[in-house]
Amino acid sequence: MTERKTTRKPVRSSVRYSQIEPGPEQTINRETDTLIFALGGLGEIGKNMYCIEHDDEIIIIDCGVMFPEDTLPGVDYVIPDFTYLVKNQNRIKALVITHGHEDHIGGLPFFLKQIRLKEIWAGPFAKALIEKKLDEHHLLRSVRINEIDSTTSIRTKYFTVGFIDTVHSIPDSYGVLVNTPNGRIFETGDFKFDLTPVGKQSDYQKMAYMGQIGITLLMSDSTNSSVPGSSISERKVALSINEQMRKTPGRMIVSTFASNTYRVAQILEAAVACGRKVAVFGRSMENVLEIGRKLGYINIPDESFITGNELNTLPANRICIVCTGSQGEPMAALSRIANGTHRFIRILPGDTVLFSSNPIPGNGVSVGGVINQLTRVGANVITNSPLTSFHTTGHAPQEEQKLMLNLIKPAYFMPNHGEYSMLVQHARTAELTGIPKENTFICANGDVLVMRNEKVFLSNERINTDAIYVDGNDATGLSTSVIKDRRILAENGLVAVIVTIDSRYNKILCRPSIVSRGFVYIKDSQTLLKEAELIVYEALSKKMQQRTTFGELKNCIKSSLEPYLYKKTNRNPIVIPVILNMKEAMAEIQAKTAARKTGTTRRTVRKTNTDSDK
Repeated sequence: MTERKTTRKPVRSSVRYSQIEPGPEQTINRETDTLIFALGGLGEIGKNMYCIEHDDEIIIIDCGVMFPEDTLPGVDYVIPDFTYLVKNQNRIKALVITHGHEDHIGGLPFFLKQIRLKEIWAGPFAKALIEKKLDEHHLLRSVRINEIDSTTSIRTKYFTVGFIDTVHSIPDSYGVLVNTPNGRIFETGDFKFDLTPVGKQSDYQKMAYMGQIGITLLMSDSTNSSVPGSSISERKVALSINEQMRKTPGRMIVSTFASNTYRVAQILEAAVACGRKVAVFGRSMENVLEIGRKLGYINIPDESFITGNELNTLPANRICIVCTGSQGEPMAALSRIANGTHRFIRILPGDTVLFSSNPIPGNGVSVGGVINQLTRVGANVITNSPLTSFHTTGHAPQEEQKLMLNLIKPAYFMPNHGEYSMLVQHARTAELTGIPKENTFICANGDVLVMRNEKVFLSNERINTDAIYVDGNDATGLSTSVIKDRRILAENGLVAVIVTIDSRYNKILCRPSIVSRGFVYIKDSQTLLKEAELIVYEALSKKMQQRTTFGELKNCIKSSLEPYLYKKTNRNPIVIPVILNMKEAMAEIQAKTAARKTGTTRRTVRKTNTDSDK
């Protein structure tokens, strides 16, 4: 994918597209069967990770992340659950990467912190991105990264892995062909068919040859399965950007996906052709620019670039600013420009801001907010539309998906890389190309397909695939309960119950005090809080008539208060009991008093000794 994705909860059930009740699910013979399953990427867009297993060998395709929605406060990334692979890490023979987007490589640092892996196989551009990422995590020396191309072949005891050139929005994108003892599997990776691409062309001949020799199972990108027709060529986008750059009289600010390397190259080339100097802002944009120039995908001379300090030294019609923030990210360069908080850039009268992108579903409000703010401060904002063609997708719409299906001619089909509705629509498209309904499988993460003697069926086994939330440096999944509490706090607030007791006599010294934050407006809820205090007091009084512990007292507070609050408000705030023990408090006070008296005595002795010395 070329962009930051939002999280969608995966559908937990797996069904055959036919919607006919399948017969008894067959069991797995782990010595002779080939198993196919996903740890991410099914029923969601992001954290792509597909595994092929035979006997004591496992081949992994991609290891991505998913970016969280607003329903996951404080979460940085969502990654696959690696538990199964951790337990079977000695069986992993190869991890191959289709291309260098975050939803395909972003999970590698977290994967390598849990699993010892000898080598990774990736194309030149993906390799450079992975090396930079692993270097940031101090993991670069932990694994060898082998560079691949369309001629590379990886051989193990049971598998032979090959690569096929595909077109995507990033250089060095590949489909993966895996020969197994039970048949051939082709995983397309992210792809589109562009007859006039900016970079390398898709290998139609090799795809057609695969269709002739026979592919048992096709796993294909479903992102644009609901989009009819074909995609716009990247060269048409280049012409539109060049024309806009030429006729814009003032300063030009262009925002696009940093990962869309070809688009970034086109913008820079258009700026140079129109006599503009280029300033680039955004960490991810700077990284892609550095790698793209190093590998020869971006050929712009050094003298065409300027720094932020040099922006005011040139006329407005000779400046082009390329930056991140096309999806309205709050901390991205374009958002800071719109808010007037950017270090070097302020919107000037006559500035033109071009969005060379489309809002990702779920980001429309954020993008709209940035556009409104840019317009408010005086910018002329231009967005993509069917009439302007400033953006094209990197994923195949329906007609291009049909072409892939007709080229490969698989016996069985498993749509992947998409939300559930996308998978279903892709299955319907496959039916139109002649693939029987009963040979199409719409799976969820963790479902296991079995390939046996070139036949495929759904097994009765599942692999645990719970989503793991990465919060800061925690990638263990232990923060899941913390995320749950954050959701409750955001939605329902909290109630703190402060109780003072004397453990010497096992009694409550005064009625509990309740403090509310984000739950109810205190001034208008005095009756509710007073009744709540009385309920807690009565429950604790009964409880303390017998021997008890502090843990039991806290549970008593929660069990008595939570049902009452829900009955009255239909809300479930977090209840935090705070128990003050008078016995401990008195002991602490006595200790401090004794310490003060001792200190006073010592000072008096010192003074007396000093006087006697005189």
